[in-house]
Amino acid sequence: MPLLARMLPAPLTMEVRRGAVAQLGAVLADSRVATSGRVAVAVGPGQGDVIEGLIAPTLAEAEVFRVADGSVDAAVSLGADLRKGAYEVVVGVGGGRTIDATKYAASLAGIPMVAVATNLSHDGICSPTASLTYEGGKGSFGVPMPLAILVDLDFVHNAPESLVRSGVGDVVSNLSAIEDWQLGNVERGEPIDGLACSMARTAAEALVGRRDSIESDAFLTVLAESLILSGMSMVIAGSSRPSSGGDHEILHAVDQLFPGTSNHGELAGIGAAFCFFLREDRQRLDQVSDCLRQHKLPLLPDHIGLTNEQFTQAVLFAPSTRPGRYTILEHLRLSESEVRDRVEDYVRTVGS
Repeated sequence: MPLLARMLPAPLTMEVRRGAVAQLGAVLADSRVATSGRVAVAVGPGQGDVIEGLIAPTLAEAEVFRVADGSVDAAVSLGADLRKGAYEVVVGVGGGRTIDATKYAASLAGIPMVAVATNLSHDGICSPTASLTYEGGKGSFGVPMPLAILVDLDFVHNAPESLVRSGVGDVVSNLSAIEDWQLGNVERGEPIDGLACSMARTAAEALVGRRDSIESDAFLTVLAESLILSGMSMVIAGSSRPSSGGDHEILHAVDQLFPGTSNHGELAGIGAAFCFFLREDRQRLDQVSDCLRQHKLPLLPDHIGLTNEQFTQAVLFAPSTRPGRYTILEHLRLSESEVRDRVEDYVRTVGS
């Protein structure tokens, strides 16, 4: 496939700046995003009043919908409202749950979506999936990526630090995911997309060597760009492969076995570090561990309230969360006692 054709899914507009929410009207004035049709704005319950007040001067005609949570039910309800209103575009403003619910609702309504992120906790800002809760747990649903993406640094600075820092863990885990994809290529002949790998790796490498942190606009800009680039790599690949390997299998296992333990990015970071330990790649392990420590992210099971035994159970359960995906976990096929020993060795090695 020609390179140009592969790059067409890229968003028309991507901006990272302060005051992005208040200037949303200027973005929608771009005829490529919206012409003269009706505009809907979806906001979460926490910041809805503030966001509605900020957009009112430039989007007085927009209809604002409140998204109750990040559930399938909330997304389906919003989708029904969008279909009835014959909107040209819907703008999702908020954190990951609001944006994911809006992405899914937009796909149900058959209209494009603009994402305005007020948090940087994971790479779902422009990924081709929506992570939503339902009665049986949590699942990922395929959706088109946003037509345009904005990140408002004013809101990001005011977000809980732990959530913003967790975005670092999610991006850095790309390094582990790429190793797993290459392993699947070598061992099973799985097709691999070099462009998607390059994008995901570039996103991670842009962060691991930085000495500044989330207090800096410069760092937050790079983090936002890395999260967006990571999401775009999945669009190019046609799957989550460049950003989700054994690291995310462990993440999903912890989510299922011990719900509420920690957030997505924190678990992705721990999963990546453990997978590099399993690969006996001490250079990458040290690099990832140093990055997680610098940004005050958890690195050991007890940092997220799990015992070594609980983490062992999560590692054993991990492959079942992504049937058919080949990672270092499937490659090694460790027994329960072997996993337990590796977890204890990891804690001793990294903890020291």
